[in-house]
Amino acid sequence: MSEQIRNIVIVGGGSAGWMTASYLSKALERNVQISLVESSNITTIGVGEATFSTIKLFFDFLGLQEREWMPKCNASYKMAIKFVNWNVQGRHFYHPFQRYEKVEGFDIAEWWLKMKRGEEPFDYACFLIPSLCDNQRSPRYFDGTVFDDKVQDLFSRESMPNKGVLADHKVQIPYAYHFDANLLARFLKDYAKQRGVTQIVDDVVDVKLSENGSIDRIITREHGNISADLFIDCTGFRGLLINKALGEPFISFSESLLCDRAIAMQVPTDIKKDGINPYTTATALSSGWVWNIPLYGRIGTGYVYCSEFLSEERAEQEFRQHLGLAAENCKASHIKIRVGRNRNSWVKNCVAIGLSSGFVEPLESTGIFFIQHGIEELIAHFPDKTFDRELIKSYNKTIAECIDGVRDFLTLHYCASDRADTPFWKATKHEIVVPEELRERLRLWKTRLPNSKNINPNYHGFESYSYSVMLLGLNYVPLKSLPALDRIDEQNAILAFHAVKARANHLSATLPSQYEYLTYAIESQERSEYLSENGPF
Repeated sequence: MSEQIRNIVIVGGGSAGWMTASYLSKALERNVQISLVESSNITTIGVGEATFSTIKLFFDFLGLQEREWMPKCNASYKMAIKFVNWNVQGRHFYHPFQRYEKVEGFDIAEWWLKMKRGEEPFDYACFLIPSLCDNQRSPRYFDGTVFDDKVQDLFSRESMPNKGVLADHKVQIPYAYHFDANLLARFLKDYAKQRGVTQIVDDVVDVKLSENGSIDRIITREHGNISADLFIDCTGFRGLLINKALGEPFISFSESLLCDRAIAMQVPTDIKKDGINPYTTATALSSGWVWNIPLYGRIGTGYVYCSEFLSEERAEQEFRQHLGLAAENCKASHIKIRVGRNRNSWVKNCVAIGLSSGFVEPLESTGIFFIQHGIEELIAHFPDKTFDRELIKSYNKTIAECIDGVRDFLTLHYCASDRADTPFWKATKHEIVVPEELRERLRLWKTRLPNSKNINPNYHGFESYSYSVMLLGLNYVPLKSLPALDRIDEQNAILAFHAVKARANHLSATLPSQYEYLTYAIESQERSEYLSENGPF
């Protein structure tokens, strides 16, 4: 019988470190000592974090309900991403957490191409969520009921799955979250420590390798040598263990994704006066784009841009001009982004999770998703002390396919856009490398919209409707509708479009605003009046 892993050391805190510690402390309940080493000298930038809707599976696995963590993390709901100025007309469009309805076996978007092209924006015609976003609605009623009847059962404690794995999840959860990543890390730190994780506040000054090239121990300034069977690198872009100590090469995506810098700010807002948008906004500027993440009490925002076309000074000037008076006294943090992934995220007895593993632009809120995916796959591939090569190879293949799939999806955002009014936007049409498989699919998508059979088949978090939404919003539209639709009666499609509109109007009129709901839920919790399973959160 092989010898089991007994001692795990996570190097680095933040979202990646404490998400990993929390999850492992729940998943590996017996005979494992988990320690996390983090420096008090490394500060994280609290810009706000947006997520995928599947982050619910993470909280479900930990046994946490929204009411337990959202108020402590200034969290809000996210039902979509609103893209602004990504096409020639400057017309906005939404990428919602909502699949297309089927009509006569075809996505309703295919019927839009035939019946409503040029008459009504595709997102408002085909989805409920854009109208809810425009009206700043909450996805929940005051009694805690979720607006989407199909998933209501998923939001009771009884339905919390013991283990929910991203790649196996078949249900579309209709919303995700915005939260303060620093506050979430603090909340999960308390959770993990209560489950036995040891926190060591210290600086790592050296990493010593064994004769076989694996990590033998780390050396800290105050605590000296710290050994482990398994090390997890959560040191961010530094890649202290995986890159610096083990020498694993980093594969850059800069030939396809040009943005390599970010400026981040925290901007105050009057949520009572202005409300809270239930969506992330991505606004295209001259040399990149700006994220806007509304939290309960402030906004996290940043400009992701390409330094080849814009200096730090000019980028900050353009960013502040975009934000206006609200950001007049706000401090700007400048960040260098490492876009790409390690050749292997697992080397010897070291697994990199989070930014130390890989990162693409935050354009589709994939940062927390990559952390969650890396943790889940680590559990699925969890080793013993033999560190089976095939197990490690499988993990690395799964992680690489996921990150590469996201790279291709984000590349599409640029190369499929018809915007080409500045040197940066021209470069996204003529200078970037479009991976050949994506280029081939783009040729097909000029004939028909993406579907489950013609997108990247490897799991990367995005479904075919996401591809379709982006192409239509970016004006990369099939030249004609599917010929098969000419042979099918349109009546059911007409009824489907009417149903979308009627349902959107009803929900917009009856759901509370996000500000109203979150304020009510927080105040109710403070009064301890609504802590039942069926109440708010």
